[in-house]
Amino acid sequence: MTADLSPETTHSGFVALIGAPNAGKSTLINQLVGSKVSIVTHKVQTTRALVRGIATHGAAQIVLVDTPGIFKPKRRLDTAMVTTAWGGAKDADLVLVLIDAERGIKGDADAILDKLADVRQPKVLVLNKVDRVKPETLLTLTKIANERVAFERTFMVSALTGSGCTDLLDYLGKALPAGPWYYPEDQISDLPMRQLAAEITREKLYLRLHQELPYSSHVETEKWEEKKDGSVRIEQVIYIERDSQKKIVLGHKGETIRAIGEAARKEIAEILEQKTHLFLFVKVRENWGDDPERYRQMGLDFPH
Repeated sequence: MTADLSPETTHSGFVALIGAPNAGKSTLINQLVGSKVSIVTHKVQTTRALVRGIATHGAAQIVLVDTPGIFKPKRRLDTAMVTTAWGGAKDADLVLVLIDAERGIKGDADAILDKLADVRQPKVLVLNKVDRVKPETLLTLTKIANERVAFERTFMVSALTGSGCTDLLDYLGKALPAGPWYYPEDQISDLPMRQLAAEITREKLYLRLHQELPYSSHVETEKWEEKKDGSVRIEQVIYIERDSQKKIVLGHKGETIRAIGEAARKEIAEILEQKTHLFLFVKVRENWGDDPERYRQMGLDFPH
């Protein structure tokens, strides 16, 4: 039996996820959507712009907006990311505030609770990584957070295993306004494929290089050619800020870039469900972190 999808019975709306870096926002969105739409790495601040994942749950279409982690900005790129995150919260129908239960309410998470007074939308508290924490700790965290902010509800989940996520989807589906869906039923993200492919390569770059190349890299898909045999040829450029970083990305005899390319190609091919030929190039673009055009391409406002 399929759900009745006439406009009178459907629900839809935008749900912003906000939280400190590495609280698990990208992992939770991928879990709720049931597919990978946001890049996940152990490095903080990997989500730079707003990524929308679309979860269809019964008669509800829940558009989940993965915002960059909120932290104390040090550079221009940081400021743009934090501004984008708060802007995403204020534009949504509902705000999910994600707190890493293992880390508790301190540092960035503490500052976020203070600033939530400025956000008028209904707010829901989501404690993540609950499988790693004692029940009494969870109850204490719930009490402290709810005393500071008027949350509509509190959910305890593990974004990694999916525990508690169905209950959260049930709630969101009912809490969002009645109305027609924004996107086709089978769409899982509003990120264009070229951009998603670039994000996947950026993730592999981060995972491979850890500390050596923290935030001075950026990936762009420059060419996308559908071949007659049904395969796709993709050319991407990895932009770095200094010539000295080129050796790091290429690695000894090109080993590093080959490994990055192979991991990215496999994942892009899985998502596209077609044979993929991926070609990576490395170019130096000095001070791209101060170039307004790069910010526009990343979906960020350039902070003056």
